[in-house]
Amino acid sequence: MSIGTGLAIASSGLSAIDQQMAVVSQNVANATTPGYSVETVSLSAETAGGQGSGVIAGPATRQLNASIQAQVNQSLAQNSYQGIVSSTLSGIDQVMGTPGQNNDLPSLVANLQSGFQTLLTDPSSTVQQLSVVNSAKSLTSQINTIANTVQSAVQSTGNTVAADVKKLNTTLATIGSLNAQIINLGQQNKSTADLTNKRDLAIQTVASLTGAKTISQANGAVSLFSPNGIELPLNGTSQVTVSSTASGTAFSVGGAAVSFGGELGGAQQLVNTTLPQIQGGLDSFSQALSSRFANAGLSLFTDPSGGVPSSSATGFSASITVNPAVTANPALVRDGTNTVTSSSGAVLFTPNPPSGPAGFTGLIQNVLGSALGTTTLSGSVQPAAISTYTDASGTATLPYSGSGSLTTVASSFTANEATLSSSAKT
Repeated sequence: MSIGTGLAIASSGLSAIDQQMAVVSQNVANATTPGYSVETVSLSAETAGGQGSGVIAGPATRQLNASIQAQVNQSLAQNSYQGIVSSTLSGIDQVMGTPGQNNDLPSLVANLQSGFQTLLTDPSSTVQQLSVVNSAKSLTSQINTIANTVQSAVQSTGNTVAADVKKLNTTLATIGSLNAQIINLGQQNKSTADLTNKRDLAIQTVASLTGAKTISQANGAVSLFSPNGIELPLNGTSQVTVSSTASGTAFSVGGAAVSFGGELGGAQQLVNTTLPQIQGGLDSFSQALSSRFANAGLSLFTDPSGGVPSSSATGFSASITVNPAVTANPALVRDGTNTVTSSSGAVLFTPNPPSGPAGFTGLIQNVLGSALGTTTLSGSVQPAAISTYTDASGTATLPYSGSGSLTTVASSFTANEATLSSSAKT
């Protein structure tokens, strides 16, 4: 071996070691960089004429466990799904009130009942009449607050969906571009490690948004598939689209329906199912509150025009208020507002006229025994509150009974919301 050949071999060895050290240095510098995977450089002997002629350093490659990477992406999707559902329902929890603190619906109904019981001892008391009206206002104010919070949650979640879909399409296009670059470098036998790190970080974003699964291709590219098996577009021209209507939120790719996990899946669950159920339960309670009082002879809870809703209560909780006529004349909580007749036409209640006795108790007894009780004026069992509502699937049914007193109905609604929220946090 000539001196020149020996020096060349030594030089190639030093060069290979230099490349290895450069990669080690890069690994240390990027130890905390999100998406970075440890890289290594493999060495191999170079031969010429059957004799060793030096050392060849191959392109840097990543050391990565694909199974663990898939688990990480799945965990990101689950956490994102749970995160948006939990945070949204936590916002509703905050306005539901606290049992025993006189700010939750069952407590406010109980306060109203207590007010009528006190009024029964002195029906002529203008102070107590006004107290009953104020208790009724506190109840409607709380109902309105919950309804407005639910609708704000719907709007906020819709905004999140729009922003997430835009981010998703941008990230998918980025992955497509990185795919092309990785394929090109691979064909030149150059390291694709850095580009693959960038792509993995983008894939994590997609997984967090959608719960998509990744399939590696032989040429170094990857394909992404939604949980229901639809391939997501990476070409930058085709895109994921979202349709948000009164009936719900839906995603599609090229006309094919797509189901997602991740944050978008959680948002879809909220808008299509969970929030409509909470809204439906609140509307149901509000309609029962209004109709049961009216059927006892006191239209205390109405829409702003003083009307009592029919069996259709959609959206009523946002507008329910104390009847303006009662607000103007609190004595009506003693006297009543409307005549009540049976199905056969028999008169069950007639309001106390302005010139009637100041100690009139007929209406108050109706309220305590019927409106706030479990039987109608005719003696039959109070009809259950509306049990159906509309969500993205069409007509849905509340998961609890609307039977019992108004306090019971309020408690059922409150307990169901708490269950939905608790389930989202576990």
